[in-house]
Amino acid sequence: MESRREFLGHRLLDATALAAAAGLPAGLPAQTESSRQIRIGVVGGGFGTHFDWHEHPNSTVAAVTDLRAERRDALQTKYRCDTVYDSLEEMLRRPEDLDAVAVFTGAPDHFKHVSMCMERGLHVISAVPAVMTLEEADGLRDLKERTGLRYMMAETSYYRQPTIYARNLHGESGFGEVFYTELEYYHDRGDLDALLSDKTSRFYEPDGSRTWRWGLPPMHYPTHCLGFLVGVTRERIDRVSCLGWGGKHPWLEENRYDNPYWCQSALMQTDRGNMSRCNVFWFVGGHGEQARWFGERGSLFMSVGGLHQDVWLPRSKALDRNERVQRLEIPDYWKSEMLPPRMRHGSGHDGSHPFLAAEFVNALIDDREPVIDVYESLAMTVPGIVAHQSSLKNGEQLAVPSFDRSG
Repeated sequence: MESRREFLGHRLLDATALAAAAGLPAGLPAQTESSRQIRIGVVGGGFGTHFDWHEHPNSTVAAVTDLRAERRDALQTKYRCDTVYDSLEEMLRRPEDLDAVAVFTGAPDHFKHVSMCMERGLHVISAVPAVMTLEEADGLRDLKERTGLRYMMAETSYYRQPTIYARNLHGESGFGEVFYTELEYYHDRGDLDALLSDKTSRFYEPDGSRTWRWGLPPMHYPTHCLGFLVGVTRERIDRVSCLGWGGKHPWLEENRYDNPYWCQSALMQTDRGNMSRCNVFWFVGGHGEQARWFGERGSLFMSVGGLHQDVWLPRSKALDRNERVQRLEIPDYWKSEMLPPRMRHGSGHDGSHPFLAAEFVNALIDDREPVIDVYESLAMTVPGIVAHQSSLKNGEQLAVPSFDRSG
């Protein structure tokens, strides 16, 4: 995280756009001066321990819970919180003690747990994906609009440092039209024999049963990819065609989802007529999230696990290719005044965690919708659900329903 990033940039590219891209994002509201404390309950002692709610000056972790004792202990230690519950149900018996809940439970339970919290009058931030079915997507939108409460999805790709840069550059028209994107999330499952035998891994419960991660369709976890598109251009996917690749293994033959695929690749069309190729692979010689944005004025490539640096490739016939570029630094935005002083430190997912925590708290203090609100969250989630359906139909192109504001 301490290393500086570099792009290669067109020496004739508008200096104003370049300066703005390296600066603080326009349109991200600053925190309102307030002494109010947002009392947050944290559910889920795995990934739920990775967010520094307690470092925000207007946030207090007021309660923690997990079904597993060792994870409850991890939450209690992380947040120095003495109010510990054995379950979410127990925590919600006293909703008056909380303002909001951070739901970091298993993906298939997100909608159920978010609903439990919001029905009791609590704002919610949840782990990804927001939902697992189209019916849940409709239910989440209805829940938010009926209650008027705030919902935010903690999509890390939205606040990766190159994504912030790309969003700024797009806002200054530095790309021109972004007509094509390549979005990739690679998370190899490792040695397949160990996958079966290692009962201490994340794929097994303490009683030996398989967790929700076992056999999960890749496209049911699309947000790390679509955060790079929706989170930069705010486009919506309206059509998708997807193919899948599988094999013979209990992961594919014995799972709750009837999913036959290790890897899925989708070609998507946006509501602006632009193209996007989205890969989510569980069986691959690669790891991590990355994106490439192709625009009328140039293309921006994120680095790939240290194999090459981030680059800007401009369109130009006037200059020799050896003279077409200049080096540009992407700031470590997490060191900036975008964050409260105690939160200006590195974190997982390329510095994104403090941003997500701060944005949720700031939205509640400022009495506004978070930037990754329910509509943005569903725009990053729903295309993957439909893409999986397409792959089961041999790549048939399917329409993606919109879950933007109803009425």
